Amino acid sequence: MDEERIDNGKRNFLKAMIVISAGAAVAGVVKGLVSNIIPPTTGLTAFPTLVLVDSDTGLPIHTSDITVNSTKAYVYYYPLQNDPNFLIRLGDQNNNDVKVVSKPVVVPATGRVFTSAAGVGPYGSVISSSAICQHLGCIPPIIHYYTPGTPIPGHPTLVSDQKNAQNGMLTGYVHCNCHGSTYDPYNGFAVVTGPTAHPLPNTILEYESTSDTYRVKSMVGPTIYGKPNDLSGGTAFPSGTTTTPVNKISVVS
Repeated sequence: MDEERIDNGKRNFLKAMIVISAGAAVAGVVKGLVSNIIPPTTGLTAFPTLVLVDSDTGLPIHTSDITVNSTKAYVYYYPLQNDPNFLIRLGDQNNNDVKVVSKPVVVPATGRVFTSAAGVGPYGSVISSSAICQHLGCIPPIIHYYTPGTPIPGHPTLVSDQKNAQNGMLTGYVHCNCHGSTYDPYNGFAVVTGPTAHPLPNTILEYESTSDTYRVKSMVGPTIYGKPNDLSGGTAFPSGTTTTPVNKISVVS
């Protein structure tokens, strides 16, 4: 009888070990599959300061490299490698530089107010923002800058409305063709038309006048779309990175 109990105990022990081993093997496979489906992400503890360089030459961007009211989207990545941003040199309908000053910007979704980033460069006209639409995350070239006087799809009165708001000066917009959200780059990328209820996060630039070069150093405003905070939810640049390339992307009207 004792021997029978011992044999049963051995059999139960072996069965348990088989089940545990099989479970561990399955868990390992599942973990591997998940790792392949969802790549690991890393973050930062602080905003890096990176010099904006031309993606073709690798040389620093100068003011003359940024066309006023460009019909192409100037895009670079910051603060992480997954985060596209616009670089825009704002102008009026005659392509004269327009100085951009800091001002209070309301976040319609929360009522919170933040102070927008001022324009930089010799004319105070170079600005930057996240290039990820705050509605559902569409990216360039679907979302892009529309030059002054350009009709906005689905919003035929925006051009005249903006002209009146800017004392007779025609201005441009950042508009997303996914669902129609529109932002005002002259006023902190504030919301002009929904469905978005958040302005575009402003990216803070720094201008070095002696070398006529630009650096990106921080962000202000709402959190970048789809992220828990601006410094996580993506892949950091390799250690020692000091530049971020600016690309020129053809837009989709």
